[in-house]
Amino acid sequence: MNYQNVIQNLISWAVGSGIKVVVILFLALILSKVAKVFISRAVRTVVEKSNGQIQKERAKTLSKVFSSSLKIVIWVIAILMLLPELGINPTPFLAGAGLIGLAIGMGARSLVQDYLAGLFILLEDQYRVGEEIDIFGKKGQVVDLNLRRTIIKDSEEIIHYIPNGQIKTSSNFSRR
Repeated sequence: MNYQNVIQNLISWAVGSGIKVVVILFLALILSKVAKVFISRAVRTVVEKSNGQIQKERAKTLSKVFSSSLKIVIWVIAILMLLPELGINPTPFLAGAGLIGLAIGMGARSLVQDYLAGLFILLEDQYRVGEEIDIFGKKGQVVDLNLRRTIIKDSEEIIHYIPNGQIKTSSNFSRR
């Protein structure tokens, strides 16, 4: 094996594709950070116009959900842009993603319901982190809330994980 050829090939790849890889990763990282700040400010501005301190928790939750979703999109696009630079054809991955999407669409109806229900819980401001609620007879404080599920802690310190798609009725004791 000729090490000079290997080193020359490595150097030529680094000068050509290597720089593109670094630039793509750097731009994805910067774009993720800028998007997080932009979304945070935009959501805070829109939500806080309504009602001061109470809305800060709502703004924090919405910011977290939207920036996480956008971050996933940015990094998936960055990875798809990196694959050709690494000598990998992205077409089979895209075709596989399409098939996986079809399978998920058919088999994971409840997952889609969870996300849609969670979106409406957040947009309609039904309850927020820190509020006392009752779901399915489980009364407690909301510990965490995202698009997928709601977590509440009851008076006995028991944590309950409730998929948002299963929530048909919720009672909020913090707003009377």
